[in-house]
Amino acid sequence: MMPKHCSLGFLISFFLGGVVETHPAQESPKPQRVHFQSRNFHNILHWRPGRACISNNCLYFVQYKMYGQRQWKNKEDCWGIQEFFCDLTNETTDVQEAYYGRVRSAVAGVPSGWTMTQRFTPWWETKIDPPVMNITHVNGSLLVILHAPNIPYEDQKGISMENYYELVYQVFIINNSLEKEQKVYEGAHRVVEIGALTPPTGYCVVAEIYRPMLDRRSQRSEERCVEIP
Repeated sequence: MMPKHCSLGFLISFFLGGVVETHPAQESPKPQRVHFQSRNFHNILHWRPGRACISNNCLYFVQYKMYGQRQWKNKEDCWGIQEFFCDLTNETTDVQEAYYGRVRSAVAGVPSGWTMTQRFTPWWETKIDPPVMNITHVNGSLLVILHAPNIPYEDQKGISMENYYELVYQVFIINNSLEKEQKVYEGAHRVVEIGALTPPTGYCVVAEIYRPMLDRRSQRSEERCVEIP
């Protein structure tokens, strides 16, 4: 629904393809730096306000389309908003396809031109979180169970990023008394046993995920620490 204060003239001019901005270039309300940020296929469109919108007096309107499509689609939840972001996760679920997003603003009933993203392909560009770890102390060894991040789609609950990439887990152990770090595992298995531990010593374990095809790593997980009595 369009805001109540939008005039008929605004509605007509808004939906016409070529809108001429009436603001000086240095004070344009046109959104700036429109781009996608993606983590675990959570695909969020971000932008910065134009100079004429610095006092939060602008409304923003978001459209998207898949590469090759001619028609832009309105994102209804991001139509006439004041925020500087819009969640397009559910509109970009075919992760190996390319998409575009675009944003325009309106101030005092006058629309700006559109600002469009570069081509965005979720599979290539999403960042991946580090694995979640569960650690159990068993007979002088540590049993580490790793979990890759889940994807965000409601119709695919419980499906992880392993369904979309070859994931290599890298596990490191830190001997707290020696302040020494050692890689103890690298591979695709999600259950790792770490033995040959020296009691009584405290150990911390961290892990990360590597995607060989893209040559990209996740950040490291938080340290999980245990005491070997």
